[in-house]
Amino acid sequence: MSEVYDIIIVGGGPAGLAAGIYGSRSRLKTVILQKGTPGGQAATTEELENYPGFPRGTKGPELMKAMADHAESFGTEILNEEVVDLDLDGEIKLVKTKSGKEFQSKIVILAPGASPRTLNIKGEQEFRGKGVSYCATCDADFFEDLDVVVVGNGDAAIEEAIYLTKFAETVTIIVIHDEGILDCNKVSAERAFANPKIKWVWNSVLEEIQGDGIVERVLIKNIKTGEISELETNGVFFFVGTVPNTEFLKGKVKLNERGYIITNDKMETSVPGVYAAGDARDKYLRQVITAASDGAIAAFAAEKYLAEEETFKEQVLKAEKPVMVAFWAPQVEESIAAIAELEKIADKLGESVKLVKVDTYRNQRVASRYGIKEIPSLLLFNKGEAVARIAGSMSEEAILPQLNALIKSE
Repeated sequence: MSEVYDIIIVGGGPAGLAAGIYGSRSRLKTVILQKGTPGGQAATTEELENYPGFPRGTKGPELMKAMADHAESFGTEILNEEVVDLDLDGEIKLVKTKSGKEFQSKIVILAPGASPRTLNIKGEQEFRGKGVSYCATCDADFFEDLDVVVVGNGDAAIEEAIYLTKFAETVTIIVIHDEGILDCNKVSAERAFANPKIKWVWNSVLEEIQGDGIVERVLIKNIKTGEISELETNGVFFFVGTVPNTEFLKGKVKLNERGYIITNDKMETSVPGVYAAGDARDKYLRQVITAASDGAIAAFAAEKYLAEEETFKEQVLKAEKPVMVAFWAPQVEESIAAIAELEKIADKLGESVKLVKVDTYRNQRVASRYGIKEIPSLLLFNKGEAVARIAGSMSEEAILPQLNALIKSE
């Protein structure tokens, strides 16, 4: 555990892989800890039609392998390790895996993804793997020339149903809405309506899955009449949304009421030095492209964070003499004049004091940490601690006595 990474990425889906590419390309020592083969849910999606630059027919597994190869080409390590616990307090973060290994890092990017939602319908768990599936790519070939049922009518459900028609004899989609109404995009809906292998059951929900060892039939309830009907089938595919894989993050970072990780637009979580990306993040759209975007932003923000933190540490917190830290902004005219005054004071005191200028437009984190509300502001540091604060106009009369007192105490 002696090795300290710059970035540990938890999860190797498109968000984690994109973060790996950006992190390693920035010359940061980066590792992805991923349970199983990289790719996440995208690696189980047969066809991707909406990833920019890749035409219809692009395979999810192929795209994810290309992303993983790309990350590794820049030096990203990808390890088959399942993360079970984290200690995110302090400057160095600790990540623990199921195998008993522990990893240390300055930055953690959380990209654990999400898993298919279950409905806990009677028979669903009993027949899981025996006719009940959540992945068309994984299991479609088991149902060649057989009849299957699809539960769900969003983008994923309809696209996966269309894929299933390549194998199954019939695909019956159970839809809770009135006839003709789907939650998916119009293009997918038109393709599904035109597919002769797809059948529809409207205004209905799945009530029960039955069989003797394997799926043989389902009971369907009409929500308007309450009537229960029986349909013979060989398989049931569920595509009804996802649940974030964030159980291990409870109490570690701030989550919303549904368990998704809350971030800002820089992908920063509630814990400094910890970022989140991909489907486990609280966001509007969960797609491969938005996951990859999240990962790129998170790694880029992390690189800036590290640069800012390490520069401040070396220039200010580790300084052996008193430091004047001036917070200014180029668009605030008064702060430009204050910087000129502080430079005069620094010249007068010579080697006994140091002046560090922080542009708050570029380095917001340091200013926020020390509660800088007014520009210009000045913090006097001694042996790594902020010991005095001055805001507004800067004058020798206000600053020199405090600096001289610090110098004499050395």
